[in-house]
Amino acid sequence: MTPAGPAQLLIVALVVIVLFGSNKLPDVARSVGRSMRIFKSEIKEMNKDQIESSDQTLKN
Repeated sequence: MTPAGPAQLLIVALVVIVLFGSNKLPDVARSVGRSMRIFKSEIKEMNKDQIESSDQTLKN
């Protein structure tokens, strides 16, 4: 699968603008950013818990 070219990115951008409207785009982008930060922090916590759990298992 090849990376998206400029034409594909332009089409996606136009579809997003049509779906959400230009007034809501900043809010949508902000929400996506927050969601990504939360998701990343949860993944880090899961990995941390998994490492701690495996350390406990190895000690026993």
